[in-house]
Amino acid sequence: MARTNSDDLLMEDDLAAAFLGEDEVTTAPAPVDDASDITPTTSEPVEDEWDNADEFPGQLAVDVYETADKLVVKARTAGISKGDLDVSISDNILTISGVLSGGEDEQTTRWHIQECYWGEFSRTIALPVQVREDENSVKAELKDGVLTITFEKEKTEAPKKIAIQ
Repeated sequence: MARTNSDDLLMEDDLAAAFLGEDEVTTAPAPVDDASDITPTTSEPVEDEWDNADEFPGQLAVDVYETADKLVVKARTAGISKGDLDVSISDNILTISGVLSGGEDEQTTRWHIQECYWGEFSRTIALPVQVREDENSVKAELKDGVLTITFEKEKTEAPKKIAIQ
């Protein structure tokens, strides 16, 4: 989401429709012609959901797909070094976490637009198929800002037909 200096969301009707659905999109109120109907604004900040944004880690977007013998998880991790990433798997649950640093400049006096997420992020995914979790069966590669994790799928036997007597 985009923020302006006053923490108002910047959202076009088309973008809102894509995220909210056509029925939930509201249009801006009609302009006011009578100056007496305008409510004066104060210089005090208005508390909203952005005020608590630092309490929750960002969530990493991922793509998960299968081939005949592999399960692949891809995540865009541009600007993150290998040392700032942590990838783990346990009981077919994959966790990718890390820190994206560099978004805050000590000399910043006023933000005009802030769209980039900086700070901690985490994503936990229950993998849709059983995978082998040993080191020789999992490959993780960070290349050109994309983290690709490739798992070998567990070999499962085809269901056996049971004769009814």
